[in-house]
Amino acid sequence: MDVIFFWSSVLILGYIYLGYPLILFILSRIINKPLKADENNLPTVALVISAFNEEAVIKEKIENTLGLDYPPHKLQIWVVSDASTDHTDEVVRSFVNDRVHLLRMEERSGKTSGITRVMQKIESEIVVFSDANSMYDKKAIRELVKYFADPKIGYVVGHARYYDNGETAGSQEEVYWSLEIKMKINESKIGSVVGGDGAIYAIRKDLFKPLAPDDINDFVNPIQIVLQGFRGVFNPYAVCYEEAAPSFFKEYWRKRRIVNRSWRGLWKNVAVLNPFKTGIFAWEIFSHKLLRWLGGLFVITSFASNALIVNKSGFYAVTMTLHVLFHLAAFAGFFRDRKGKDSAGIIKFIFYFDMVNWASLQGIWDAFRGKTYTTWKTIRQE
Repeated sequence: MDVIFFWSSVLILGYIYLGYPLILFILSRIINKPLKADENNLPTVALVISAFNEEAVIKEKIENTLGLDYPPHKLQIWVVSDASTDHTDEVVRSFVNDRVHLLRMEERSGKTSGITRVMQKIESEIVVFSDANSMYDKKAIRELVKYFADPKIGYVVGHARYYDNGETAGSQEEVYWSLEIKMKINESKIGSVVGGDGAIYAIRKDLFKPLAPDDINDFVNPIQIVLQGFRGVFNPYAVCYEEAAPSFFKEYWRKRRIVNRSWRGLWKNVAVLNPFKTGIFAWEIFSHKLLRWLGGLFVITSFASNALIVNKSGFYAVTMTLHVLFHLAAFAGFFRDRKGKDSAGIIKFIFYFDMVNWASLQGIWDAFRGKTYTTWKTIRQE
């Protein structure tokens, strides 16, 4: 039985990180659903910026948006201030421009509540969601909206790239043609990209449904759109830039909150896992999100079952040794990160792998014990 647990865990982990991407790649060469794009499609757009105490970056963000390559009379800016206690609101009001609007939440209630509130005021055809520290490439809006020429497209997700000290980061999340980016591209080809990106994604305004305060908008909102019969695609050329997390430890807390809210959001919209209703997207959600969130569980069971069978053969002794060395490397990366020091590439990768899996399990455990997250802090504020 212990051998079965070991190999089951190993095979599931192999499927999550190798099998699913490989099957996606193969299917994308077979299915590849047609997608209509029209660069002359220029609908009215509202860009919603969620902000809490963002006085350090909000001026730059608004200037960045006003400077985008998009017809000015078709682009409105809405800043949703979640009861900011700094000078965020004053900075926004300093823009004497009828394209810039401020919606202040009098009580801090979280990003999702602010989005639900501001959507009642927006009349534009397309709504783009962004963060205050996400600086857009000049053509980002054009790249997002060109796919809405296809009436079957309900949301379009852009590509958030990360930088550190002014230079594009070479972190685990940033390499342009990374596994994650390739998966999003291939998911778009065969069905819909799984989830949005809070920094840069767009939807048809009339497909928005009010969200609960503890919903994570860039995951639940796309699910709701798919359940209405529309597709969502990823466009790697709709680019924005964000500052990378200063440490993996801060990234851990962000991941933990995201998985907690996404886990709860998935079960509120469990119909999305029904392939008779959402087709291949059900498989994409199951593989890309649900199984991956549970990846840490399979890491634990593979380690524990390996420990129980270590004396069965030399092979299992070798796999146990590799297990131990792997997690010792993760601990080494953790301690260096806590001291503000960088690690070698392989150590950083192993630490990141373990950190993300542990954060995911903690987020799920938080959900089981009734803990919810509605408000947030940026990585700079934590």
